[in-house]
Amino acid sequence: MHALVDGEGMPLKIGLTAGERHDNTLARDLLADLPEGALVLADRGYDARWIRQAVANRGGWANIPVRKASIGKREPIVFSPRLYKARNAIERFFARLKQFRAIATRYDKLAANFLAAVKLACLRLWLRRYESMS
Repeated sequence: MHALVDGEGMPLKIGLTAGERHDNTLARDLLADLPEGALVLADRGYDARWIRQAVANRGGWANIPVRKASIGKREPIVFSPRLYKARNAIERFFARLKQFRAIATRYDKLAANFLAAVKLACLRLWLRRYESMS
């Protein structure tokens, strides 16, 4: 499961790939509607030049750590460990998502049904947020 969340950990886009697929296969779709000047925080699985370039083309900055296998093999990148700590928003999102038993246990075996359950859970997270605001 791949997700794009805002700075507060609320889901904006969700995608699903097969378990053996590379992490960054959905990156192009997830970043398609990225706002201008956005800061993208991602884990090492999304370490690719084309992802950094796609974010830079939108006036943003991708703060992604370099994969250990890539260290010393290409030009150095700018990475801020301090900013990277804010990536816990996505981890908190996945933790909240796993509070829904059907998602934590992958109750639905068909990918389409599982993705639908995930999207319903995301909708419920958004509704809870707006309930607490009023």
